[in-house]
Amino acid sequence: MTSPHRTPDWLLERIALGELPPEELAAARARLAREPDGPARLAALEADSRATLERLPPARVVREVEARASRREEPSPSSRRPALAWALVPALATVALFVLARPADVEDVGSGGAVAVGPVEVTRIKGLEPQLVVHRQAAAGPERLTEGAHAAAGDVVQLAYVAAGRTHGVILSVDGRGAVTLHAPEGGSRAAALAPSGTHMLPRAYELDDAPRFERFFFVTSEAPFAVEPVLDAARALAGSPDARSAALSLPEGLTQVSFTLEKRR
Repeated sequence: MTSPHRTPDWLLERIALGELPPEELAAARARLAREPDGPARLAALEADSRATLERLPPARVVREVEARASRREEPSPSSRRPALAWALVPALATVALFVLARPADVEDVGSGGAVAVGPVEVTRIKGLEPQLVVHRQAAAGPERLTEGAHAAAGDVVQLAYVAAGRTHGVILSVDGRGAVTLHAPEGGSRAAALAPSGTHMLPRAYELDDAPRFERFFFVTSEAPFAVEPVLDAARALAGSPDARSAALSLPEGLTQVSFTLEKRR
């Protein structure tokens, strides 16, 4: 018989995706850990998500849908654009939901790709953007910081990421003195392998030094392996420019980036 306190599947999915606020996520994970099969259920869901992303990368789905749309009978000029838009809606929703897709919910359509055959929850789209999560250690417990929050030398911050389906990434920071610090990977010349779903903390916290003005963290991601050095080169170039606080990294094609800035108090 199912326990009334068993974490429901919809909440398990949100835990895996890291879609809850930090305090709620921590409490939900703690409850799940106390359930007899809780950790195993979460591990199975995350394993399914990884397998699905490896088998059906989003770019592949988009190509398949576009190919199918181009093979359809040519519509009249007045209906061409709406027809194409409606044809792409299921595919875009599917791409946004890949982390939640289970192997039983997808159907192969040959070597060109796959389409979803299960129900689609469009509300999940908002959860599929890579992001950095930053907490500061405080006496009362971890404090989640917001973009532009004030910080000071000696503050200890914990970085975490949400990969949103991306498989490889680099996390680094640039400070107001022009220094570049690599946080992940901890070694090697290739980007770190990411857990594609959920919120994942880096293994080590980071103490801010006395560099003035700001500390800006970058999370660079891709759906394929890539080299670290071009990202570091871009960070060094930006760190030496007057726009280091606000400009984007000049990255090779195929890489995406998000940043998180802390304003340094004097």
